Order: sequence, then C-alpha cells, then structure tokens
Amino acid sequence: MAFNIVLVNPEIPQNTGNIARTCAATGAALHLIEPLGFSLDDRYLKRAGLDYWRLMTLKVWPDLAAFLQANQGARFHYLTTKAPRSYHEAQYADGDFLVFGCETRGLSERLLEKVYSECVRIPMRAEARSLNLSNSVAVVLYEALRQLDFPDLCAAGCLTGRDEPKAPWLDYV
Repeated sequence: MAFNIVLVNPEIPQNTGNIARTCAATGAALHLIEPLGFSLDDRYLKRAGLDYWRLMTLKVWPDLAAFLQANQGARFHYLTTKAPRSYHEAQYADGDFLVFGCETRGLSERLLEKVYSECVRIPMRAEARSLNLSNSVAVVLYEALRQLDFPDLCAAGCLTGRDEPKAPWLDYV
C-alpha cells in the first residue's frame, strides 16, 4: 500500500504534472476529482510529468461525493490554510489520503466544517495567502513518508561516472 494524493478540481496542468511526478517517485497514488481545469491530454501536464506517468497509479473521479463514497472508512487528512494545527502534528499511516483543494479556492468551507478535526496546514507567514499546490503536496507527502521511515524508497544515491561538459565553476571546488 502507499499514500494517496487527492486533488479536488485542480486547475493548472503544470501543477498536476509536477504532482504526478512526485507520486511516481514516491509510490503514492494520484486521485483527480472532476471537474478538472484542463484535459488529461494537455501537453503541459504531460511535459511536467515527463516520462514518469508509467510509474504511477492515476484514478479520475467524477465528483467528490463518488470519491468519498468509494473510500468510506479510510483515513483522510485535509490540507487547508484554515486548519487549526500544523501538518507535522498529524500521525500518518500507510494508505492515508492527503486531500488538497484547487489552486484558486482551496477546499470548500462546507466540506471543511464537516472534517475540521482532520484538517492540517503548512505553517507560513500570516500575510502569505498560500504555497504553490505542487510544493504543498511534496512538503506534506514527504513528512508522511518520513514518519514511516521512507518505506520502499531508495535513501542513498551514487555517482554515475558520466563525463559532463567542463564547467568553469568546478575549478573553484
């Protein structure tokens, strides 16, 4: 099992493409709740995800009600700037759903009123409206993965031995 990223009515294809790439790199499933502000064939969406689409699980839902009905009993964390506590205070478990609203409006207050105890936020300056959606997903998803000790993820890399063009700044290292 893995984490589930839920985007409710995303509007910007590049954000969704970046989030898809993050999901592919972490093993998280991506759930898109219609209506979407773009076509899934959008070239910006595909470019942002590059060749990672084959590494991820994507599920598109006709609306939030259908999604919630199909996932009754699951654990949800709703991300909103209106939340009473920080995302790092939540306890995440394998299979949890991390739910994010659209870029311009976030999640509806009608929904938030019903699930307020499950809402968390990313701390930021009071005068800042919000972070970029794809950045927000990455911040919260990696905290959830950290709490589980990054299951099934490669924590160490290695040099490739590939020759690269000479960069003048390397002479200063």
